[in-house]
Amino acid sequence: MDAKDIRKIEEIFKKHVDTATGNFKHHVGIMAEDFQHKLDIVVEGHQMLSEKIDRVETSLGGRLDRVESRLDRVESRLDSVESRLERVETKVDAVAADLSAHRKDTEAHGPVLCPG
Repeated sequence: MDAKDIRKIEEIFKKHVDTATGNFKHHVGIMAEDFQHKLDIVVEGHQMLSEKIDRVETSLGGRLDRVESRLDRVESRLDSVESRLERVETKVDAVAADLSAHRKDTEAHGPVLCPG
C-alpha cells in the first residue's frame, strides 16, 4: 500500500462521512419540522381553548349579572314583607293588650247574677 492508495481510502472515507453527515442533518431537519408541526397543533389547540374559555366567561358573567339583579329584587321584596310583618306584629300586640285590659276589666266586675 502506497500513498496513492491511502489518499484513495481517505477520499472514500471522507465521502462516506460527508454522506452520513448529510443524511444525519437531513434526518434532524425532518424531525425538527415534525416537532414544529406538532407544536403548532398544540398552540392552535391552546388558542381555541382560550377563546372558548373567554366565551364561557362572558356568558357566565352575563348570567351572574342577571342572577345578582334577581337576588336584589328578591331582597327588596323580602324587606317589604318583613316590614309588613312587623306592622302586623305591632297590631297583634295592640289587640292582645286591649284583650288583656278588657279581661281584667271584666274580671274586676265579678260574676253577673241573673234574676231567677
